Amino acid sequence: MRAVDMVEDAGYTPVEAVGADEAIAILESRSDIALMCTDIQMPGSMDGLGLAQTVHKRWPSIKIIVVSGQLNPPRTDLPACSRFFAKPLEAGQMIAEMHSMIGHT
Repeated sequence: MRAVDMVEDAGYTPVEAVGADEAIAILESRSDIALMCTDIQMPGSMDGLGLAQTVHKRWPSIKIIVVSGQLNPPRTDLPACSRFFAKPLEAGQMIAEMHSMIGHT
């Protein structure tokens, strides 16, 4: 199941970005983003860990979920209060974590 489907199944409205640069542009243009989910390996000027760190510094209220099918980042690479999930993602666990992080809709 795709992460976007999980976001919808959790009752939220997903906004997709192709890479880190587009994600930053979206966040700069919107004030209604409560949670960001990123893969560590992604296109753009930074990887998912760099994106997570940048988002945490610029928008500290945004909760962050980092996923990867290949890499387990050291805890020191993850921003405070973010969560890491290894792929394949388990839908029930991801949805429960989203609800825990930002509440039910």
